[in-house]
Amino acid sequence: MTQHPPGRAAQLHPGSTSAPLTRRRPGRRRGRQRGSVSLELAALAPALLLLLLLTVAAMRITLAGAQVDGAARDAARAASLARAPQSATAAAQHSAARTLAGQRLTCAQLTVTVDPAGFAVAAGTASTVGVHVTCRVGLGDLAVPGVPGSTTMTAGYTAPLDPYRAR
Repeated sequence: MTQHPPGRAAQLHPGSTSAPLTRRRPGRRRGRQRGSVSLELAALAPALLLLLLLTVAAMRITLAGAQVDGAARDAARAASLARAPQSATAAAQHSAARTLAGQRLTCAQLTVTVDPAGFAVAAGTASTVGVHVTCRVGLGDLAVPGVPGSTTMTAGYTAPLDPYRAR
């Protein structure tokens, strides 16, 4: 029988009377499991990369929607300051394009529609001017499976016209 240091008894496997229990060092694996973490990471890497790219695509779509909404707000404000429907349309188009360019959003197709019905209302009566901005945003540079090459963002905004201003 093996001699043990004083004060320490041999630990035995449960149900055994002869083989002492050996302790393994933490963090060490047996021979057959060696390298399994690398293999698992290699199998998960494409899924994690796809999840990251989908997150970036969702963030870009959300940000583009907010930028188009801001452009519609600015265009409606610019249209409300104009005195005539023709100048309101020109001011809205210029303001929307300037706002989107300032936010570095490139639209493959930008459409600004102004509802000039408020300009026909008699002076002294409250009225509004409505603007709708449509922007087709390209997403082809992401190259994510399942994400379209472009998406169309639409936003509308209404601004009040000054009832006491000459029209």
